[in-house]
Amino acid sequence: MSDPTDNVDKTLADEVSVNITRLEMAAPLNVAVPLPAGLRLAIMLAENMPVHLYRYLYEVIGKPHHWMLRRMQNDETVTSIIQAEETRILLLYVDGCPAGFAEMRLNLPESVDLLYFGLVPDYQGRGLAKFFFAEALAAAWSHNPEKLRLETNTLDSPRALQLYQRMGFSPVSTAEDVITLWK
Repeated sequence: MSDPTDNVDKTLADEVSVNITRLEMAAPLNVAVPLPAGLRLAIMLAENMPVHLYRYLYEVIGKPHHWMLRRMQNDETVTSIIQAEETRILLLYVDGCPAGFAEMRLNLPESVDLLYFGLVPDYQGRGLAKFFFAEALAAAWSHNPEKLRLETNTLDSPRALQLYQRMGFSPVSTAEDVITLWK
């Protein structure tokens, strides 16, 4: 797999310019996504998630894509966010091992923001992303928001934007930003 920063305009040695796409979904898309065959899967809502587990998943999933917000926040701030009443974190387990997570913020009744979604690299390429994303969408819609929102950028998986659009999201705006690379 190529480095996602290869095709990005490098403004400084430690920063890159990225294109951000903001997307929205105004109604649930009733698409049946089959359970990937041959794997024992569980999706669980994390309650009172320990910050060390969150940071582990955030780093192992987010580092290749240079996720930055939570790594800049101290443990107290991250704990208050991930354990807040309006935060929901779904954990995907494959054969008993943590394989991915989805984090959302409930801004009800207006929206649910899907803040983070990803799989541990060992579990990518097994048909899990579409299945897990469909389950995360169903969980988000269960709160009856007017819409779902998310954003992606050019450092995310090259297939992320395609997946989001296939699952019913439409782009609503684009922007440019500079992100500090995660070394």
